Amino acid sequence: MLNPNSTKDASLTKLPAWRLSQEISRKNISCYEVMEAFLSRIDEINHEVNAIVALRARDELLSEARNKDKLLSDGMYEGWMHGFPQAIKDLEDTIGIISTNGYLGHKGRMPESDSQLVSAMKAAGSIIIGKTNTPEWGFGSHTYNEVYGATGNPFNHALTSGGSSGGAACAVALNMQAVADGSDFMGSLRNPAGFCNIFGFRPSWGRVPSLGADLFYQNCSVKGPMARNVPDLALLLSTLSGYDTKMPSSLADDANLKALTPDNVCERLSSDIKEAKIAWMGDLDGYLPMEDGVLSVCEAALNKLSTNASVVAEPLAPFFDPAMFWERVWLPIRHFASTQLKPLYDNPDMRRLLKPEAIFEYESSLNYSAQDLFNAGVIRSEIYTKLLGVFEEYDYIAVPTAQVFPFDKTIDWPKVIAGRKMDSYFRWMEVVSHWTMTGCPVVAVPAGFNAAGLPMGIQFVGKPRSDFELLQFAYGLEKALNISTL
Repeated sequence: MLNPNSTKDASLTKLPAWRLSQEISRKNISCYEVMEAFLSRIDEINHEVNAIVALRARDELLSEARNKDKLLSDGMYEGWMHGFPQAIKDLEDTIGIISTNGYLGHKGRMPESDSQLVSAMKAAGSIIIGKTNTPEWGFGSHTYNEVYGATGNPFNHALTSGGSSGGAACAVALNMQAVADGSDFMGSLRNPAGFCNIFGFRPSWGRVPSLGADLFYQNCSVKGPMARNVPDLALLLSTLSGYDTKMPSSLADDANLKALTPDNVCERLSSDIKEAKIAWMGDLDGYLPMEDGVLSVCEAALNKLSTNASVVAEPLAPFFDPAMFWERVWLPIRHFASTQLKPLYDNPDMRRLLKPEAIFEYESSLNYSAQDLFNAGVIRSEIYTKLLGVFEEYDYIAVPTAQVFPFDKTIDWPKVIAGRKMDSYFRWMEVVSHWTMTGCPVVAVPAGFNAAGLPMGIQFVGKPRSDFELLQFAYGLEKALNISTL
């Protein structure tokens, strides 16, 4: 039974993760009760949005929850996620659970081992209940695939939740799990967070170890946390992060992150954000087309910060040529990353199961030479150097999390924004591309809603490797903006 002194009249599924963890560790609630509550919430709402897929059998999960309670009664506490029901993004291998990558050719695929991220969450005590939906191979900021279908938006189920971590963002927003993992190459932790009115965090390169066939060159995609509040975001990042000898680019443990616990996280994140200086880059001085309302929602949030926390936000023109960046940096590096699809592309039976966007990615990679990739790296390096100059004057850079509000989930991608034709399936997400290439940490923060009640977020880009400081700033933003989620 619930302890009336701890969670009186509160729904278990709506509790902050840090508070839920406290209640479990103190035995005020049982892991069995927690599992029952979350599975009931999934039963209630998931059929309307299709966020969680490959859900395991209820009796199996309740049995595992009982085992977690037995461990606690025997004095064995596994970590702050002890007994947490967790669905994992369907780009991660999970032993004993179908893992498809959203690809029809992997329908029914059952991995024989867990990914590193899954192992970390299990080590912290979580119970893996299934997967969160994702677009095929994570391609696209709109979550749909031929295995499971499309994921709806928490605020309007006929619209998209974004992507590629759309299932994760929707599940967290609708209280089907307390926190979630995601990954991000082109905004996949940022766009769905903005579309679902929650927080997403793209860590610095190497902060969260990520193993793959290429341990050295591929450094654009990162894995990170999503949550309804910043303390929960920080706790999950602490769990996922840390140095790993198997990944040569992984960063040394951050003592500030690793020291976080449910009991101290709010205190440790508290800091004075007064007079922090933000460079507002908006639509890059008119370069990026924006749906009506995107900039005004974000600017209203910045004005509120100025009033409530004396945060200074100033417009800043681009310190690089956006058109040149797109053609000579983004496209070569982005398409090169899809060369992993070559075995599938070369097999006619597997190729016919690939969606057109995946084929477009791979075939486009054939248009670039080694010299093109080298030149992209040189220009990228020059832009990074200029970025360091910006950070000598400003503490953070801010831009929207997307160029449009959530759109019809039955279309593949927005073809036109503000009268401008989008020439590829990812052009509408150009606003996130520049910050991917810097390797800096980026937090997505809810900004507010348009007249139709649809959410938008703001990205705040932090200085290199300043993950903990950016989380502190985000916590200040959360309080100053008085952000509340579903």
